[in-house]
Amino acid sequence: MIDVLRSVIPSARVNEPMSKHTTFKVGGPADIFVQPTTEEEMQSVLKACAQYSYPHFILGNGSNLLVRDGGVRGVVVSMMQMRQLRLIGSDKILAGAGVMMRDLAEFAAAHGLGGMEFLHGIPGSVGGGVYMNAGAYEGEMGDVFVSARCTNKEGNFVDMDSKSMDFAYRRSAAQINGYAILSAILQGKPKDIAEINEELERLRHMRSSKQPLEKPSAGSTFKRPPGKFAGKLIADAGLRGHIIGGAQVSEKHSGFIINRGHATATDILRLISHIQYTVQEKFGVRLETEVKIIGED
Repeated sequence: MIDVLRSVIPSARVNEPMSKHTTFKVGGPADIFVQPTTEEEMQSVLKACAQYSYPHFILGNGSNLLVRDGGVRGVVVSMMQMRQLRLIGSDKILAGAGVMMRDLAEFAAAHGLGGMEFLHGIPGSVGGGVYMNAGAYEGEMGDVFVSARCTNKEGNFVDMDSKSMDFAYRRSAAQINGYAILSAILQGKPKDIAEINEELERLRHMRSSKQPLEKPSAGSTFKRPPGKFAGKLIADAGLRGHIIGGAQVSEKHSGFIINRGHATATDILRLISHIQYTVQEKFGVRLETEVKIIGED
């Protein structure tokens, strides 16, 4: 399979450590790792995987992901080289799947387009953000989404608008159907650049003061339970700062698990299970992970 993929993307690698490609900085090797740079390369990779019945996983920035220590079988397809970013007309932006959310927010600001400031607080890429309807500071990707170019598992292009994407909390139709996001068009609102930058600075300060940005993490570990906050439940359960191996519940924000520098994926998984068990026992609430967990032990 590696020879087939190298005929499309010569830089395809074998046994690539996933710890290099996740913000948790843990995870075993991917059998094959490829980084397409165009829609056509992406299509060719997926068609080859389908033809040879070879499993694949679509990777964004790795900021909402935990890869087990045994690694990932099949092909990991990183979207992070698909970084086109340009204006469409006066108030829309075309962003490739690999564009970081903070870069999109700053691009919008530089062109006097508001409404995307909240994206600066999401530590991921556009493709992953659309896929899971990522959100922060009372905003969600679906609020600014216009349309996306996607591919299905067989490598066929699928174009989706806001209605067909059917966004819900941390969910989209692309996620349900297993589509890969190639690019998205987002809608901005004309706004004074100074006002936008002031709001961006406010959100930067809020994020740095409340989140453990100094240590590797995957962002919020758990989804928000209806009517409650995961971080508060974890803190109230007495788990703030709790450590298992190299993994720790952040003392700054209990909704985050951090890698203290030497964590394994197994450490993090054990801590997740302990949190879920303790919160269930104390409050009768089952915390569901927002972090996606893949790979083998």
